[in-house]
Amino acid sequence: MSGSGFKIGLGIASYEWMAALTLVIVAVFFMPVFLRQGIYTMPQFLEQRYDKRVKTVMAVFWVVTFIFVNLTSVLYLGSLALKNVTGGDVITILNISFDPLVLGIILLGVFTSIYSVYGGFKAVVYTDVVQVFFLVGGGLLTTYLALEALGGTAVEGFVKITKMAPEKFHMILDKNNPNYIDLPGLSVLIGGMWVANLYYWGCNQYIIQRALAAKSIREAQKGLVFAGFIKILLPLIVVIPGIVAFVLKAPIDRPDEAYPWLLQNFIPAGVKGLCFAALVAAIVSSLASMMNSISSIFTMDIYKAFINKNASEHNQVNIGRIASVVAIIIAMIIAPLLKNLDQAFQYIQEFTGFVSPGALAIFLMGMFWKRATSNGALAAAIATFVLSFLFKFLLPSLPFMDRMGIVLILCILIMIIVAYFEGFRISEKAIKIDKELFSTSKGFKILAGIIIIILAFLYIYFW
Repeated sequence: MSGSGFKIGLGIASYEWMAALTLVIVAVFFMPVFLRQGIYTMPQFLEQRYDKRVKTVMAVFWVVTFIFVNLTSVLYLGSLALKNVTGGDVITILNISFDPLVLGIILLGVFTSIYSVYGGFKAVVYTDVVQVFFLVGGGLLTTYLALEALGGTAVEGFVKITKMAPEKFHMILDKNNPNYIDLPGLSVLIGGMWVANLYYWGCNQYIIQRALAAKSIREAQKGLVFAGFIKILLPLIVVIPGIVAFVLKAPIDRPDEAYPWLLQNFIPAGVKGLCFAALVAAIVSSLASMMNSISSIFTMDIYKAFINKNASEHNQVNIGRIASVVAIIIAMIIAPLLKNLDQAFQYIQEFTGFVSPGALAIFLMGMFWKRATSNGALAAAIATFVLSFLFKFLLPSLPFMDRMGIVLILCILIMIIVAYFEGFRISEKAIKIDKELFSTSKGFKILAGIIIIILAFLYIYFW
């Protein structure tokens, strides 16, 4: 995201700031449903609400997306960051020369495999708890030192970058902005950004698995609202440094090198070591979480459902480990191919956008519309890919965020039309919704209100 900050500016922070509000919505309306259903994976919910066909199609889609989009991009970005922080174009080991980018991908992949396979999801959770403090602390310190590099205090440095690059401090881009295709104006507030965020934070196994492991709905909601405050803070840690690198005219080949360039040139050796450790921890934790998601979905929703229905718990654990290792190996092979990308963050968003509209439509209609049918959900699951490909290649000038919004609406219409032809009957598997299901504590309401007020101020000020 620092690379997008370098190229686009503060506008890219909408992914984080809108996520803060999304997390509140997920805490209030999504998590109570999921926890009451007693699910462990998102495909499991789809089978409960629809049928095995829908579960299987989406499970396959998720595994493919996690491998070819998420794992590969995080491996690439992580290795690129480590390469630029450590410096050097070639690494020689035993008289054999290695590309640091490729070597980094291999080392990250191998280390994460060992960490994930033998540590499991519990190791991921414990690491997340520890690394968030190092990441936030190290990130804030990096931003502070980068701003001071402009001369004067950090506050004076921030004022300087707003004056030296005022075009980088608009949350809503107009059509004349060269980056409009990535952040198409008001679609950030009322369009496709909601599709990206509601899917990612509310329907994505990789993310939601942490909340599903909560002891109660109140605990899950506390965690989500806390994450909302972290999301408000994140642009200061990842976006502002990118803008600083732009103002300092960083001699880099691509925007994604902005943050590593700052670490290499403006951070003292001791602090750099702390930031480096936090960076590695974040990369490994993200990769391990994805591997755990792939393992869970493949084992429970594909292997046990179709290959070995009587698989023992020991057998399932071994299959999950094998699946996650195979996934990371595939990602390690593909990751170096991403080196020609301008902004890997935008790559993740656009190609995840082939899955997210249909998946979000299926979940929203499944949770909140009792007439949604299995055939309608299956049609939406297929349509999200077909329609996304058609829009991408027939209307290449259409911003992908607008495309996601349009495809979501079309998928919902498809589900309504299919339900109409099937008699518009209330499904026997419909989710029972009552007012008490969405009740929250007073403390949650206060914290959620504070998040909304902060977001309103930020968007009004930086509009």
